[in-house]
Amino acid sequence: MSLVSFFSRLFAQGKAPAKDLYAIRMESLEGEMIDFSQYSGKNLLIVNTASKCGYTWQYKELQQLHETYGDKVTLLGFPANNFWWQEPGSNEDIAAFCEKNFGVTFQMFRKISVKGKDKHPLYGWLERQSGQLPTWNFCKYVIDAGGKVIGFFGPKVNPLDRKIIELIAP
Repeated sequence: MSLVSFFSRLFAQGKAPAKDLYAIRMESLEGEMIDFSQYSGKNLLIVNTASKCGYTWQYKELQQLHETYGDKVTLLGFPANNFWWQEPGSNEDIAAFCEKNFGVTFQMFRKISVKGKDKHPLYGWLERQSGQLPTWNFCKYVIDAGGKVIGFFGPKVNPLDRKIIELIAP
């Protein structure tokens, strides 16, 4: 396959990295289309999540972060089944799990892929901007109000870690 053919197929599948964060539109877990332009001028914390992961307890801390610092940062959760199939359920299963077990009220989106050949364009943008791909579930990207990635934190970093707090609420 030629390089031109490869890129043509990639763009046709819609899996090329997004060029502009605020041009992205994605479906929420509830099926509502979310236009990322509404996040322009806001700090964001983007997290890839999974319901059957050893780090799933972080939903509780993410919710606490949302409740405590929601006026300073917008949390966006992206369920993904990329790491040892730890998010096998449907979008409806994920929504019920998050609500029942952790009372999640921050914005969650439909399940996507965060790595590999079917990686969602959002994660292509995050990789291009930060130089980092998720290494596991519950990796965290901090984006400032200007749309620049200013921090990447792996899954072992608690969402309430002072390094994250300092970036979102200096």
